[in-house]
Amino acid sequence: MAARVASVAFQGIDVLKIDVQVQITSGVVAFPMVGLPDKAVAESKERIRGALQAIGLSLPSRRITVNLAPAAVQKEGSHYDLPIALAILGVMGILPQDVLDDYYVLGELGLDGSIQPVPGVLPAAMTAFKDGKSLICPYASAREATWVDGLHVVAVPDLMTLLNFFKGHQVLDPPHATLPSFKKNTLDLQDIRGQSIPKRALEIAAAGGHNMIMSGPPGSGKSMLAERLMTILPSLTAEEALELSMIYSVAGLLSDGGLLSQRPFRSPHHSASLPALVGGGMRAKPGEVTLAHHGVLFLDELPEFARHTLEALRQPLEARKVVVARVNGHHTYPAKFQLIGAMNPCPCGYLGDPARTCIKAPRCGKFYLDRLSGPLLDRVDLHVEVGAVSFGDNTGVLGESSAAVLDRVVAARMLQSKRLDALGGVTNSDIPAAMVEEVSNLSKDARGLLEKAADRWRLSLRSCHRILRVARTIADLARDNAVGTPHMQEALSYRRPE
Repeated sequence: MAARVASVAFQGIDVLKIDVQVQITSGVVAFPMVGLPDKAVAESKERIRGALQAIGLSLPSRRITVNLAPAAVQKEGSHYDLPIALAILGVMGILPQDVLDDYYVLGELGLDGSIQPVPGVLPAAMTAFKDGKSLICPYASAREATWVDGLHVVAVPDLMTLLNFFKGHQVLDPPHATLPSFKKNTLDLQDIRGQSIPKRALEIAAAGGHNMIMSGPPGSGKSMLAERLMTILPSLTAEEALELSMIYSVAGLLSDGGLLSQRPFRSPHHSASLPALVGGGMRAKPGEVTLAHHGVLFLDELPEFARHTLEALRQPLEARKVVVARVNGHHTYPAKFQLIGAMNPCPCGYLGDPARTCIKAPRCGKFYLDRLSGPLLDRVDLHVEVGAVSFGDNTGVLGESSAAVLDRVVAARMLQSKRLDALGGVTNSDIPAAMVEEVSNLSKDARGLLEKAADRWRLSLRSCHRILRVARTIADLARDNAVGTPHMQEALSYRRPE
């Protein structure tokens, strides 16, 4: 006889249905598992053995064969413990074999029979709902599943409770959703005195979703500016919050089962490896570019990152997704993020300061900038110089608050959303290259100015398109229908001629 229980596998953030099949036959006592299980899956036999012993049951002294179908898909993770255990109980006759036909099951077993939390409950719940089935999951992870309206969720703390539920001896309380927690942001643009040009560039970046690199001496406020970008970005929409929460659920980073309510701000150290930044590894996991989806990826000390690591950003910056190729398959992760980089002009940081410039200037600055390739810089919309700030500047008049700037950003994004609705975009950074000139509504004088700059600076077509997108954002902030000469002049001022 054989029993079957439905579970799931994750490829990127996509969910695949896995058919867990268990057969008990006569022969040599063994517990083989087939269907490309990884080490965590293969070790489940010991956890299942211990969990059954904890509730007074033991595995039969026969050959127990577990097949995870489809066999060609790599199976990773400990969430197969519970479906395998339930399939074994079905074959043993302890559970009716048809009782689990309407459920997707996932959960990790402890040696004491407890059911431990596992990642990926939210996308598994959405898959179960689409297939018209219910979900059995650990009680500690069940709050994620409650966000799928209309889904029947069976949340259990241990194996004995689940058996009592199926036998009708125990009633389980439905899990309750956890409301998103809003962490009050105490940062404000007013914390930064002076720096009017970098703050203006930050507003443009927030309004149009543009990438930006800031260059300046140590202590000029580059990191402070990047951190305060979050205070002038609009809130997540419901769709964005759900998509982002699915990513964090697969990564095992969704705490307390509540949906994410704030845009992520990821700031990895410059020693981060390639898999840590773009995803992958032995067990493919989302990288920092995916964890920054719908948010900000801040790379401080940008030239200090490994060259090959930075070059890996070129694909996600252009395609808004990451495709991680491995021997056992390809994993696609969304990666729609804003890149904000900060760097010193040279290794010592004081290039251009007559009082501090070292004897290697200006060659040291050129060599330092050469760590960033032209194709990578070509994908950055705003290049901003951040000047040094003296102690006297710190006593100046307060600038605009983040709340005031946020109002303009939200108004500009509303204009963009209406304009790009048919194109499937939200901000000007989403304008397709084939449509950018048409959408920009460029005046004749502004077009002539861009053509002169392109000839003089030898700009690529990609650079010209990015300048057009920035100019369109500047016009939206000014609530102008057409991109005129002043908008184009300001957009060109943020482009560093190489």
